Amino acid sequence: MKNKREAQEPRFAVANREALIGCALAAFNIMWWYGFAYGLGSKPPEEYTYVLGFPAWFFYSCIVGFLVMVLLISLVVKFVLKDVSLEDVEEEDEVNSA
Repeated sequence: MKNKREAQEPRFAVANREALIGCALAAFNIMWWYGFAYGLGSKPPEEYTYVLGFPAWFFYSCIVGFLVMVLLISLVVKFVLKDVSLEDVEEEDEVNSA
């Protein structure tokens, strides 16, 4: 149950939303990796296809997956996340009034 102060603080809502975004990105990364690693990598090694000298499952799950995550995280940081003051509102009021 939220106390009265948490319900009034908009920075807690922002932090919760951004934490959920981070969890969604992590879940996407795991699904991407699992899908390519076990989807393409479930064949016998003799049947693997290769991309730039790497087995296709490794190339798409680890190398391309890393690049996709770097791009997604960069976009989320640039366009979605907000700069929120970590100072307590009461502390700011005391500093400003002094």
